Amino acid sequence: MQRIELAQPPRRVLIVKPSAVGDVVHGLPVLDLLKRRWPGAAVSWLVTPACAGVLDGHPLLAEVIRFDRKRYGQAWRRPAELRGLLDFAAGLRARRFDLAIDLQGLFRSGWLTFQTGAPVRVGLADAREMAGLFYTHRVNVGRREQHAVERYLCVAEALGAGRGPVRFPFAATAADAASVAARVPPRYAVLFPGTNWPTKRWPAEKFAALVNPLRERFGLEAVVAGAPNEVELGARVVGAAAYLAGKTTLNELVVLVAGAALVVSNDSGPMHVAAALGRPLVVPFGPTNPVRTGPYGRPDSVVRLELPCSPCYSRRCSHQTCLRGLEVEAVLAAAGRELEGERRRRTRPSSTAPSPEGAEAP
Repeated sequence: MQRIELAQPPRRVLIVKPSAVGDVVHGLPVLDLLKRRWPGAAVSWLVTPACAGVLDGHPLLAEVIRFDRKRYGQAWRRPAELRGLLDFAAGLRARRFDLAIDLQGLFRSGWLTFQTGAPVRVGLADAREMAGLFYTHRVNVGRREQHAVERYLCVAEALGAGRGPVRFPFAATAADAASVAARVPPRYAVLFPGTNWPTKRWPAEKFAALVNPLRERFGLEAVVAGAPNEVELGARVVGAAAYLAGKTTLNELVVLVAGAALVVSNDSGPMHVAAALGRPLVVPFGPTNPVRTGPYGRPDSVVRLELPCSPCYSRRCSHQTCLRGLEVEAVLAAAGRELEGERRRRTRPSSTAPSPEGAEAP
């Protein structure tokens, strides 16, 4: 691994990782390692407003900088938005960052990294859309077929912060915990039927078919959760004890996942939160590759059909056999294995099964 030598410890550091929620979660270990390497550094994070809730109030961050991608994406044809974008860039330069790190690896994030004026600008060597032109240092991350977390850890290692231990520090508070506790049963499974691609959705009706068996076999009440645009989809999971889609902040969602006895989720941001928190987890996988974007360190949580067309990475499909053909019993069997594994972990002596530091929400 190449080493990036800094003339002196940075005082102000910017992480550029605007979206999505799962991607922001994947960047948390880098934040943790950088703060352990340079505890006196003021670290900021540039993120879209939709994902900022994961970072708001984070004890390791000096500032959360919101970048309105939708607004500034109109800059090429709207003079007012162009002026706003240039003002935003000037604000980045005014902060006088010593080190800027682009974990997104696209043209826009590379350009924003360049606009900081930081003397050291670090990104991934295989960044796309010519983003690498904006960096002073490009980190070789090796093969493409590896998990995103492992790719980002290469950046931390190149900066002398090491690759571990891998921790996912969240910003949820006791107030978030109290808000969630008032709305959920004592022992529950949380179901996330939504995801950003329609082709990644195990049908909502199959999520609904889990509700009674989860209660009868495992003593778990179902709680349906998700984003505000998934309220109608969540309502199709009939028979649940609580419906919280669109009714939680992102930090409350972290708490909801942390308290769940089981999480069943499509390939989505909540899946990555559950993996980071070490919760019993089952994920129906279809058109995407779990090696790259699956639950980090949790290959046994993935349930998928071995088909010649999967993974296809397609957002459109005429048949969606990879998920429509995945049976409810296969998911329930995986749930049983996950719950049994959790029971065994809890019954081990604490000295042989320490909980992952920094990964738990209040």
